[in-house]
Amino acid sequence: MEKERESGILLMNLSGAYEEQDFWREERSTWVRLEDLSGTNCYCDEPAIRAIREKIGEFTLSGIHFIDSGNYHYMTRIWMDKAKNPFSLLVFDNHTDMQPPAFGGLLSCGGWIADALESVELLDHVFLVGPDQSAFHQVQQVYKERVTFFSREDLQAARQTNSSSGVAASFLEMLSEYEKKTGKFSPVYLSVDKDVLNEQEVKTTWSQGDMSLTELKSCLEELQSFLKARKLPLQAADVCGEWEPENGGAGSPAGHDHANHELLEVLKGFDYEE
Repeated sequence: MEKERESGILLMNLSGAYEEQDFWREERSTWVRLEDLSGTNCYCDEPAIRAIREKIGEFTLSGIHFIDSGNYHYMTRIWMDKAKNPFSLLVFDNHTDMQPPAFGGLLSCGGWIADALESVELLDHVFLVGPDQSAFHQVQQVYKERVTFFSREDLQAARQTNSSSGVAASFLEMLSEYEKKTGKFSPVYLSVDKDVLNEQEVKTTWSQGDMSLTELKSCLEELQSFLKARKLPLQAADVCGEWEPENGGAGSPAGHDHANHELLEVLKGFDYEE
């Protein structure tokens, strides 16, 4: 078997969204061409899963993956199969992505975290930032026991503090409290769905939260410091939530291009697992 090559910055092209953006053009990036693959939109069937695994088979897990719109957030679950060491999953998302599958066990953008909790043995814990409290109440109890939830209401409460960095400080406190309670912390797999952001920042194809891009970046910077202080790597990072070109002009490519550029600059500062 040939040795895997470093992921670096990967662009997983399904909708063509990245072709209308510039954030990647001056980077050493690699395209994974999936635009002609059927059976991928929101739900991913077995032939498509096999084809995606073959496409990414030459790459290591470690790196930064841009995985297109939120319709394809299940890509994170597929990448997880490349993990070689225990890890925690940290997700910024306006949805829980822990819904039971509606169609015969197909992997979906709305249920991939539940699938990971059931089937990824190396997954220690999930930190989920963004969905409202009512969404979390609908999650099955068997999943809740392995998830630390930082809700939209928690974010709103954090903004009421006198500190200009209230959200980031509360986010850091969440991580620290878990470490204190369990006495451990694993390397992190980070996944960002831009639907956690408010509509003034970007417009996505799914309902959105109310985080600002500045708040999200501040949380990522706190995560970076938290992990470096413990000499822990980031296993991988991915970003989704693009506005697909076929949906028309409401989701400005310029807004997403700016957000992706800003997020990429932060993500490049992490230490990744070798």
